[in-house]
Amino acid sequence: MAYTVTVKGQVTIPKKVRDALGLKPGDQVAFVVDDRGEVLVKRAGEAGAEHSEPDAFDRFVGSSDYKFGGTAAAMKFLRGKDYEIETDIDPPSDFPDAPG
Repeated sequence: MAYTVTVKGQVTIPKKVRDALGLKPGDQVAFVVDDRGEVLVKRAGEAGAEHSEPDAFDRFVGSSDYKFGGTAAAMKFLRGKDYEIETDIDPPSDFPDAPG
């Protein structure tokens, strides 16, 4: 069965998978891409559940003391011009790599 990705990049983990992993609300999961390009869903903390390469968010966390003024502005900065928000917040102009 196919599942739809929301505008926020979210997908509901099917109950059968949640049950197989013993997941309950508040638990954390890790997504691991194997050598064949298949994605594995694991409980966070399991062996092999850590990312070998940090994503943009992981690299961003703790890298700056700049205050974005809210989640929407930070997400626009991280995701670039393709991320649409319903406010008029632009990325900070004093960031040389800021999209926009």
